[in-house]
Amino acid sequence: MASLIYDSYKEIFGMRKIILICVLLMTLIWAIAQEKAEEKDSVVYEFTSVVDLSTTCVKDQYRSGTCWAFSGLSFLESELIRLGKGEHDLSDMWLVKKDYHVRAIDYVRWQGAKNFGGGAESNNVFDRIKDSGIVPEKNFPGLNYGEKSHVHGEMDFLLEAYIKAVVKNKNRKLTTVWLKGFDGILDAYLGEDVETFTYKGKGYTPISFRDELGIVPDDYIEISSFNHHPFYSEFVMEVPDNWSLGKVHNVPMNEMMEIAYNALDNGFTVLWGSDVSEKGFSHDDGVAIIPQDDIAKMNGSERAKWGALSEKERKKQLYSFKDIVPEKEITQEIRQMAFDNYQTTDDHGMHITGYAKDQNGKKYFKVKNSWNTDSDYEGYFYASESWFLYKTLSIMIHKDAVPKETMKKLGL
Repeated sequence: MASLIYDSYKEIFGMRKIILICVLLMTLIWAIAQEKAEEKDSVVYEFTSVVDLSTTCVKDQYRSGTCWAFSGLSFLESELIRLGKGEHDLSDMWLVKKDYHVRAIDYVRWQGAKNFGGGAESNNVFDRIKDSGIVPEKNFPGLNYGEKSHVHGEMDFLLEAYIKAVVKNKNRKLTTVWLKGFDGILDAYLGEDVETFTYKGKGYTPISFRDELGIVPDDYIEISSFNHHPFYSEFVMEVPDNWSLGKVHNVPMNEMMEIAYNALDNGFTVLWGSDVSEKGFSHDDGVAIIPQDDIAKMNGSERAKWGALSEKERKKQLYSFKDIVPEKEITQEIRQMAFDNYQTTDDHGMHITGYAKDQNGKKYFKVKNSWNTDSDYEGYFYASESWFLYKTLSIMIHKDAVPKETMKKLGL
């Protein structure tokens, strides 16, 4: 009898346990659904295209520090479309290999007193095309080391160690084969040079292909904006990756942004050097903003809403990318201070292909990145004007895209 009673209680409590688990699961499911509904109902960025220029497909630089080559050739591929030359897939690694070769010679001549690595600046794209031409991607993919994507850690380490050993050698005299040894590493990893190739049924050399495409490196101009040099003068950008001491033309920051808009409005895309290290940048969400966290500069309704939030809630809202938040007003002085304090560095090269407006009428530059297509906008993102003014190192565009008044001020 006692055993039967025990079994009955066990069965009842077992059922209650199952029911309790079911209730908890249903509550959890409801909470998740409610959270998703609230996220869906919240204010999110809604972009309406104003200018959207033709581009080639998004590539992936993967684990290589060669954004300068990817962004530069993306820019040139759009230029070829603009010039009526059709779509072309050009070899990023051809430029990387040729740039490493010239950089090694320069590094040795400077006795190692320069930065050495895979990074470079926009001018190096045009310098290498000028002296070494260009080839299609299929003729020089630069994947000669058992990988399907670009993984340069080992190669970069070996190249740097090699070139430093050449400079540091105890012979006190360079051998006649040091450069051949350096190029041998490049050949092993990226592939031997292409001297001739066939493209669309016609034979070319890298130089004749460049000329056939009509790429004229001298037609492009690089523009920046910093206080430590006079405006409308030319100066060498003081950043580590500018190993070739490339020069930029200096204009006030608002004029730099006007030049970018003028280019886009007239069918020219923009090669963009920027910094993506701020918290306001999100590759996944496809947005780059500079949130305004100074309550004193907000309007009345914004201030009231902001003041009711906890510090944790403020940070979450600022960088959630699910709500439109007020942005900082960027001045020339704020921009300069970020550069002087190493908060803005030569971090990343990208390609501006258009611009859009959000639901409040604010403008954002549409940016083509080289980090594959696994993001909300399939490899693109939208950068606010505040971001552009604050984080831009330089822009490069065709001379015809620069307003005549600016060209006159620059003496060009």
